[in-house]
Amino acid sequence: MHTPLILIVDDESRLRELIQRYLIQAGFRVAHAGDGLSALAQARKLRPDLIILDLMLPALDGFEVCRQLRTFSDAYILMLTAKVEEPDRVKGLEVGADDYLVKPFSPRELVARVRAMFRRPRQSGYVDEPSTMTVGPLTIDSESHTVRLDGVPINLTPLEYRLLTILAAAPGRVFSRAQLLDQVWGNNYFGDEHVLEVHIANLRKKLGDDPARPRFIFTVRSVGYRFGERT
Repeated sequence: MHTPLILIVDDESRLRELIQRYLIQAGFRVAHAGDGLSALAQARKLRPDLIILDLMLPALDGFEVCRQLRTFSDAYILMLTAKVEEPDRVKGLEVGADDYLVKPFSPRELVARVRAMFRRPRQSGYVDEPSTMTVGPLTIDSESHTVRLDGVPINLTPLEYRLLTILAAAPGRVFSRAQLLDQVWGNNYFGDEHVLEVHIANLRKKLGDDPARPRFIFTVRSVGYRFGERT
């Protein structure tokens, strides 16, 4: 059985050691880095399953590290930030982070967030997903985990891919925000629901989907989202 490897990236050695202790106690394998350049090197070498990434790093900040990680890694990224302003949190999600946690935080909460990311398989829990789904110019291949738009590959993060497959596997069905959070982040997720809206916005952007005139992802006011009818 594969034991997930988590890479901790933070320039505070005491915080790294604290997080490492809790993660090891929770049964995870752990590696760590103290700056952005080391983090990128470790990620290429070790191919971690999840990266805990501090926003404020020397040399390369967390935003830039996250951007570069997304060019070669589909690891889940949990961003740590001491900044509480919404634009900073949103920017972290827009450059590829999957979730965020504001400092100071409880190590137990961090472990809970990590477990929630690994709890659900990437296949939908609501319906059986065919190996290939086609919606107009969009093709989703669940066997190779690839998405193509007009034949051109689209680079999605793990959570973006999961959101897309859940919605596309049930075209026309309206998913509430609570249902999507449950399916993607796990039923014990207790973070900011705004995370979902940012990931939906990122997904739409990558699909070239105009929210005002969508082809794929439709907003159902006061409820949630639905996917366009399959063609």
